[in-house]
Amino acid sequence: MARIRTALISVSDKRGVIDLARALARSGVEILSTGGTARSLRGAEIAVTDVSEYTASPEVMDGRVKTLHPRVHGGILMRDTIGDRTQLTELGGKAIDLVVVNLYPFEDTVARGAAYDEVIENIDIGGPSMIRSAAKNHARVTVVVDPSDYGRVVEALGEDDGPSLALRTELAAKAFSHTAAYDGAIARYLTSRDAEGGALPFPGTLPLHFEKVYDLRYGENPHQKGAYYVERHAPDGSLARAASLDLGKKELSYNNLVDAEAALDAVREFDAPAAVVIKHTNPCGAATGETLVDAYRAAREADALSAFGSIVALNREVDGATAEAIGESFVECVIAPSFADDALEGLRRKKNLRLLATGGWVGADHAALTYKRIGGGLVVQDRDATGAGEVRSARVVTKRAPTAEELAALDFAWRVCKHVKSNAIVFAKPGRTVGVGAGQMSRVVSVELAAKKAGDESQGAVMASDAFFPFPDGLEAAIAVGVTAVVQPGGSVKDEDVIAAADAAGIAMIFTGVRHFRH
Repeated sequence: MARIRTALISVSDKRGVIDLARALARSGVEILSTGGTARSLRGAEIAVTDVSEYTASPEVMDGRVKTLHPRVHGGILMRDTIGDRTQLTELGGKAIDLVVVNLYPFEDTVARGAAYDEVIENIDIGGPSMIRSAAKNHARVTVVVDPSDYGRVVEALGEDDGPSLALRTELAAKAFSHTAAYDGAIARYLTSRDAEGGALPFPGTLPLHFEKVYDLRYGENPHQKGAYYVERHAPDGSLARAASLDLGKKELSYNNLVDAEAALDAVREFDAPAAVVIKHTNPCGAATGETLVDAYRAAREADALSAFGSIVALNREVDGATAEAIGESFVECVIAPSFADDALEGLRRKKNLRLLATGGWVGADHAALTYKRIGGGLVVQDRDATGAGEVRSARVVTKRAPTAEELAALDFAWRVCKHVKSNAIVFAKPGRTVGVGAGQMSRVVSVELAAKKAGDESQGAVMASDAFFPFPDGLEAAIAVGVTAVVQPGGSVKDEDVIAAADAAGIAMIFTGVRHFRH
């Protein structure tokens, strides 16, 4: 039997707790509570017994000790046996059947930059202890840590045997996940500080907590299994927080999700209306425009062949005109901040097109850590958040400086180039790519691929290279097809030879001093 007769409620997040307590009271459940939660319930005229009254032991040390008592944990951990019931009676306790607890806001306190002493005070002790006790004893006890689950518990009050074992087991698993994430956040914070209390760039331990959204049809290939997980506190505007607007269609695949992230990351580079078309994590076309539809058409036409079956990211609400243009060819997924009603109406008619709305937006310079799994471990780094302004502040190394038009095109090409797999080469004209060479072992071959993609558009184009040219041959290949200006990091022992080749051809070249490899 898992009928709820006595509940213990002690919550920091008080969303929905009054409605839950009213429902429990209507069902004849006795409610035990602590501190601020008890005051809130009494303020709503709900009968409640203070835990200190139940334990006959006052809260002490400014509330630091209030639930760490045998009558509390005995009431939670009691098994439905004669021996346990007898011992609990001897302790003066009673069975507690429902534990509703969420924890001091440790992560929020850290996030707002609170002082160390305040952060430490927000490490909950009694809460995790009660949660873990209840979760361990889910054969009898129901534990709830998430206000979104209150409704399910209220529904179960009408059942003869109370919450089902399946529900109790599910909620117990969620509770252990909750306390694991909480402890992980504490460990990460404490190991992110040096002996003097200063912040370290990386924590000594790196607990990562992700929650499964759904199983994927398969992984990168059909013979691989896959699943999609998100961080508990992923920021608004991230892919993890994006809403799917085409319920009923097939879920995004492993490759779709990876490409959607690459597309979203790239389109964030631009303030003007922009579109990025992604295939296999590489931009095959990118453009800005006076309108979103202009940007999309230019990005698509930069490499129309590769754009078939692509992922498209846009940095503005998708309007009807842009939706109509997208509908002209096969696209796997569109991700944007939002979609106008007429755009949704048109795009939802496309049978296999998935739509994702980020709602919020984060800029190209937002800080984050990136992770890559390697055998037995992770490599971790800061997100590559630079790019904007690097062209405008770059050093002119040739006799000829770029014209204003070339400089604008170089700035655009540079922002795109950092999102292309290395060795990366981008040919561009103002506001649009005309050719992309990606992921080649030789930088010369990347130039040749970009030139092949661009065709006649190479004439008068500019070129961005994610890293330096080790020899003049890559630059000479670009000059041969009509490139007039180049941006690259510089730093090669052969820089002087490369500069001499540029001067001999009369082209402009600038060095940013910043490399943007993407492996």
